[in-house]
Amino acid sequence: MALVLDDVKRVAHLARLAIDEAEALTALSQMNDVFKLIAEMQAVDTRGVEPMSHALDVVQRLRADAVTETDQHALFQQAAPQVKGGHYLVPKVIE
Repeated sequence: MALVLDDVKRVAHLARLAIDEAEALTALSQMNDVFKLIAEMQAVDTRGVEPMSHALDVVQRLRADAVTETDQHALFQQAAPQVKGGHYLVPKVIE
């Protein structure tokens, strides 16, 4: 799909950009180059190519998922004004 000068001027108008004829011609050339590159990339057969999340095969180092603190919820709930069934009771704010 090749653009024409009127397309560039219309896009500039919609974007509220003031461009002169020389800038419009430059933009036309650059936009057509982008569309050519997209067409080239779409022509490549990518069947059988597995998608990758990163260009390098890296693994994020994570710490072990282990409990490091003791369960103190009963201690904390002793200080709460109202508790029922292990849950904190709060005033209703939405009617």
